[in-house]
Amino acid sequence: MSASFDRYQKRKLISSYFSVVISIALVLFLLGCLGLLVLNAKKVADHFREQVVVTIYLNDSAKDVEINQLEKSLAMADYTKATKFVSKEEAVDIVKADIGEDFMEFLGSNPLQRSIDVYLKADYVTNETLDGITEELANKKFIEDITYDNDLVELMNNNVKKITFWVLILSALFTLIAVLLINSSIRLAVYSKRFIIKTMQMVGATKRFIRRPFVFKSVQLGVIGAIVALIGMAIVLYYLNSTFPELELLQKPILLAALFVGIFLLGILITWISTFIATQRFLNLKTDQLYY
Repeated sequence: MSASFDRYQKRKLISSYFSVVISIALVLFLLGCLGLLVLNAKKVADHFREQVVVTIYLNDSAKDVEINQLEKSLAMADYTKATKFVSKEEAVDIVKADIGEDFMEFLGSNPLQRSIDVYLKADYVTNETLDGITEELANKKFIEDITYDNDLVELMNNNVKKITFWVLILSALFTLIAVLLINSSIRLAVYSKRFIIKTMQMVGATKRFIRRPFVFKSVQLGVIGAIVALIGMAIVLYYLNSTFPELELLQKPILLAALFVGIFLLGILITWISTFIATQRFLNLKTDQLYY
């Protein structure tokens, strides 16, 4: 009978520890994923900004020397990330791919113009910068027209500001929730041993002596939970980097290492503080208050 009861108690204890570890791991994993989002929010936004294209259409009378000089000057400009010259033949292939049919069969001649596609650096993708580039190039006689999606640029910049603001708010809110959830799990684990705490105290054990094994065990669970969370974060990071290599998520290893270390230390710190507070509470309770 005694052996059966001991096995039951052991299973109950293991189940309690397992639930605490899972709770800590899940909360830290979600917090770490949010941290990855915060670290890479600007990079993701910059990636989409740099897809905006400024297309410069050239007159048929434009000389090759003029086009080459223009392309070189654009490539050397501070705002330029990349340039691409599109010939009349390449323009035909692009339009064919877009509309899905060969329009040249009906027209007989190529009405499309040569052009230069300019991809800007993310910090320069603003309406003010694009208007300035347009004004600067408009006085060149061999340039027919300059186009870009003005509405898209304005919408993108507005959305980036809104998303950045809400990501910061959510980060602060989720950090608070993470602390409360882990604290709740630790308090429940300590609550189940409140009678043991009071018994040790009644036989003369000091508060520090009673508190030490609880804190040590909770920190151990915090370390295990943090390691599980970090493994999950590493898998997510590897998957995202493999799926979206253009985002270059591993380009700043120092920041990533700091995030991983921060999540690990956070798991230890929260469990230590939560256990200290929880044990202190039950140590200060009177015996008749343990039943409530």
